[in-house]
Amino acid sequence: MSVGEVCNREVIIIDKDGSIREAAGLMRKYHVGDVVIVEEKNKKRFPVGILTDRDIVLELIALDVDINAVTVGDVMSFELITAREEDDVMETIKRMRHKGVRRIPVVNDQGSLEGILAVDDLIDLLAKQLTDLAGLVMGGTAAGRRKMPVTLSTQRHASC
Repeated sequence: MSVGEVCNREVIIIDKDGSIREAAGLMRKYHVGDVVIVEEKNKKRFPVGILTDRDIVLELIALDVDINAVTVGDVMSFELITAREEDDVMETIKRMRHKGVRRIPVVNDQGSLEGILAVDDLIDLLAKQLTDLAGLVMGGTAAGRRKMPVTLSTQRHASC
């Protein structure tokens, strides 16, 4: 399965000059834990950083930094890890674990932003797959349940 098949296409973005208050407001409004910082070139958005709610709390509030004195561009993650739409989901999960990131912007072949892949989305996907698998173990398919007793009862009668 590819990253492009499962990523969220609704990405909350902000530019480098945005304020921390604006970024936090976007996170609250859209119920997300991050904003992707983008630069626009030729009407395409290219991700250059990411800012999370955790970054705001640990790097600004906990250190008593005046949030009016810094911009999103000052505190965003500069070592941005991205995934391409055609990347394999399992390989991307391994990269995310190795780098210690919970969210990863998804880009197309030209490097412009297409979506975001978050651990929460992956957990939802895996939970659905496990539910389907459990359904197979617990009850099989309706067609399988109908066929099996008929076949077994026919074989028993034939041998009597």
